Amino acid sequence: MTATTVTKRAATGALTGLALGDALGFPTEFNDVPSILAKFGPWRGMDLPRPAVVTDDTQMTLALGKGLRTAMDRGTLTPKRLERPVREEFVEWYRSPENNRAPGNTCLKACHLLAREDRRWQHASQVGSKGCGANMRVAPVGLVPGLSEEQRAGAAQLQSALTHGHPTALAASDLTAHAVRLLAEGAEPTGLIGLLRSYAYDNRTRYHEFWLGDLWTRAQDPTPEHFIARGWDECLEILGRLQDAVRTVSPETDPCLATGEGWTAEEALATGLLCFLLFVDEPLTALRRAACTAGDSDSIACLTGAFAGAHLGADAWPAEWADRIEYRDDLLSLGTLWDARPAAGARQP
Repeated sequence: MTATTVTKRAATGALTGLALGDALGFPTEFNDVPSILAKFGPWRGMDLPRPAVVTDDTQMTLALGKGLRTAMDRGTLTPKRLERPVREEFVEWYRSPENNRAPGNTCLKACHLLAREDRRWQHASQVGSKGCGANMRVAPVGLVPGLSEEQRAGAAQLQSALTHGHPTALAASDLTAHAVRLLAEGAEPTGLIGLLRSYAYDNRTRYHEFWLGDLWTRAQDPTPEHFIARGWDECLEILGRLQDAVRTVSPETDPCLATGEGWTAEEALATGLLCFLLFVDEPLTALRRAACTAGDSDSIACLTGAFAGAHLGADAWPAEWADRIEYRDDLLSLGTLWDARPAAGARQP
């Protein structure tokens, strides 16, 4: 772990960027680009709303982050140790009066079922849903230090499967957490798509039975390998489209035209990455581009913010924005905790 990795405060940067993108995209979701421009003016001048209210994207990110923190405080991360506190946090979010930000139906249905403690979590999982609710919240898995690659992949897929059990949701969540981790550790953005494609190929037929149990049997696939490969193949296809888009897309056109509107997990990943990669050194411009899209603008922008913050760190975001974001104290609590811990294998100073 380099000094830069420590000092840039990647976890604080990523969580802050995620919430800022969420708040910026909240008022523009469900609007096409001409309508957004008519209401807010030129997209490069979009300002953070007052108050800077977030959606269920940030709320569920915090729920996952708190559950992950509890699990790791209890010892080595395992499926059983992770599932219980995350499940409890998701149910608490579901029952909260603050759960009034147009949450997705898949999350609501699954959390309703998760509230029944006599049910195995696999019975709550919506195996037909690959909505972006699976990976809009997964950034904490990419930020918490000290996990092996197997733990990180398993945790990313398990947290998805608690609500969204479609193999594409699992794979896209795994890829999103992996991308956040790579950027936090200093990977060059120019090589990021290649690294993600290699990771997808390497894991294409790997079903994490230790983490997912018999989830695959709830679908119509003949084997667990066939089940998970369907998800990785869809992600590989969108990563190919993303690679082409980075070279050919004009920053002035709606990114959704190239990589999809982001309602599904793989499209949210790709379009969020596209906005980040178009403006690697201009994080606010990247957020504004992501918020001015025809698709699921808040989820696209929150992913863009997570990638930009992981890459550039906490100083990427001006204080006049970061200091007034909703749930600022909760975001800082997790970010500060994870920024203070050394990565696996790193020596204590």
